[in-house]
Amino acid sequence: MLKKLFSGWLGGERTADSAKPQKEREAVEYKGFLIVPAPQAANGQYRVSGWIRKPGDDGQVRERRFERSDVVPGEDACVALMVSKSQRYIDDIGDAMFEQAH
Repeated sequence: MLKKLFSGWLGGERTADSAKPQKEREAVEYKGFLIVPAPQAANGQYRVSGWIRKPGDDGQVRERRFERSDVVPGEDACVALMVSKSQRYIDDIGDAMFEQAH
């Protein structure tokens, strides 16, 4: 019992859920940005995460990892929440999200 407790604190044992690789979903276009949900399994729930990408005029794609502490019980609900939070973030920050200091 103590082994399980300490391994959790020290990052030892990982559950099957937390070890699953992320699965990117189809991108959602919003104001020239591409929102790519990639829900992460977290103890039977899903953590809001993914990417915000923006193709540049020079052909380069800029991207920013988007992760939040929110967890929800369903994967589809997680995708919907990620898209909604990303849209709000894009409205608030815009292209400034790609600056180093941000």
